[in-house]
Amino acid sequence: MRAAVITFPGSNCDRDLAVALAAVLGRPTERVWHGETVLPKVDLVAVPGGFSYGDYLRCGAIASRSPIMAAVRRHAGSGGYLLGICNGFQVLTEAGLLPGALIRNASLKFVCRHVRVRVETGASPFTGGYAPGAELSLPVAHHDGNYVIDPDGLVRLEDEGRVAFRYLDNPNGSLNDIAGVLSVNKRVLGMMPHPERAIEPALGSSDGRALFDSLLEELV
Repeated sequence: MRAAVITFPGSNCDRDLAVALAAVLGRPTERVWHGETVLPKVDLVAVPGGFSYGDYLRCGAIASRSPIMAAVRRHAGSGGYLLGICNGFQVLTEAGLLPGALIRNASLKFVCRHVRVRVETGASPFTGGYAPGAELSLPVAHHDGNYVIDPDGLVRLEDEGRVAFRYLDNPNGSLNDIAGVLSVNKRVLGMMPHPERAIEPALGSSDGRALFDSLLEELV
């Protein structure tokens, strides 16, 4: 399995994500600057957290129109695996690769702490290593993590088993406590918690590692 991490101006979790992927995959992670127009030949494209373009307009809005995103859309459209974490989740919704949107936290405050998250489905390449209903401890760090979607879209997500993770102690006001959602083919995942910051006990939790191990198992 080969992976690439996109970096935008203002990304600040790109190295964390690249290091986590390299640790799990046992090979270096490709790094791609937002101004490129071609992706290397990889199985997984990962869009990291941070404050792309300073979060101007809306979080992820400008990044979703960066030159590299045309290639990211083609990658997803051809069945490639795509992971967006925190600001990366915002980018993927702004790009139309996942439904819904991320708006200001209900508290209007930046939230930075570990939260409890429940795995809602094991039927995806990202969550196959977890038992449905498993409770995880994962860090969040965001000001705009409040997930919203129209009523019909919410029904589809729930009915199609596309809610990947749900907060047990909702830090931001997200509808139905949603912490992560999947695409129709379940090969695209967007989530606000940071699994890359929870891959070993020294980081306070190793609960995020199974997400990357699941992908590796899927692709070997």
